[in-house]
Amino acid sequence: QVQLVESGGGLVQAGGSLRLSCAASGSSFSNSAMGWYRQGPGKQRELVAAITSSGSRNYAESVKGRFTISRDNAKNTVDLQMNSLKPEDTDVYYCNVQFAWGPRYWGKGTQVTVSA
Repeated sequence: QVQLVESGGGLVQAGGSLRLSCAASGSSFSNSAMGWYRQGPGKQRELVAAITSSGSRNYAESVKGRFTISRDNAKNTVDLQMNSLKPEDTDVYYCNVQFAWGPRYWGKGTQVTVSA
């Protein structure tokens, strides 16, 4: 029933910006944390940024100062503003929701490619 649909990925030159958006549906998300993960071929999936329903944020050290996560609790969306993009940011980015009681869900992913 829970669905997460990502959008906003694409190709951008180094130094450019992209804004990813995730639309969540099928549940109440008032007791959830939402976040963005990324993974490329042969690499471990890693947390990029997360935000709780109350607005507490956490970022990977590699993206601090460049990425900003936000959520709209009325619209059930979570966005990731990515600035000063680097080639090493190239990955598939996945939206994630983690409910307080345990279940977690994933979107299908959206490709972000940063050219040198």
